[in-house]
Amino acid sequence: MANEARPCPCDIGHRIEYGGLGHEVQVEHIKAYLTKSPVDAGKAVIVIQDIFGWQLPNTRYMADMIAGNGYTTVVPDFFVGQEPWHPSGDWSTFPEWLKTRDARRIDKEVDAVLKYLKQRCHAKKIGVVGFCWGGVAVHHVMMKYPEFRAGVSIYGVIKDSEDVYSLKNPTLFIFAENDAVIPLEQVSLLTQKLKENCKVEYQIKTFSGQTHGFVHRKREDCSPEDKPYIDEARRSLLEWLNKYV
Repeated sequence: MANEARPCPCDIGHRIEYGGLGHEVQVEHIKAYLTKSPVDAGKAVIVIQDIFGWQLPNTRYMADMIAGNGYTTVVPDFFVGQEPWHPSGDWSTFPEWLKTRDARRIDKEVDAVLKYLKQRCHAKKIGVVGFCWGGVAVHHVMMKYPEFRAGVSIYGVIKDSEDVYSLKNPTLFIFAENDAVIPLEQVSLLTQKLKENCKVEYQIKTFSGQTHGFVHRKREDCSPEDKPYIDEARRSLLEWLNKYV
């Protein structure tokens, strides 16, 4: 998360202390964190990690929040055993690190998790939510997999090419106004291109005064002025899933 004190592109922000309500499972060749919904409604959501990996407590907290709203939720290790980015890592090496963790080359893992949710969890309706790196992954899967009834891409870097606008199903994009990673010009271009080319429902929400990571990597009690935006973004996420999944 970028912030005023240390404006690096993707500072971890506030790593919360959180044990989790779910448990770890093996899904074919990958590990995953699974939380069952209190109500079995045949609905599931795949939560895709940021660069700090599938074990980040913040991401598990978000997964449990989604599960509490009626969805069996799974956070797979989309890095497939490779090390996540470390908060104290040398950012000059980040581009090289990222080359071996392409958010658009996750189909093998997505296929395995979809199979698991359908066969083991009896999911009939499935959505997907992703943060940062995972936001890019959501954008990818929503163009490729029609079985995802809804997607929520949260501050995913936008690839500027013609192949990112043909969404298969309703997709919500959440951005931060003061994101050091994603300039507002890119958000404006995405808005324009979706308006011209997209055939399904979509929404783009940009939150005033917020920085990269605010939805899941800012503590809810960090500052009174931030809390309404964090709450609204999380509420928007859940409302989108509730409407379309």
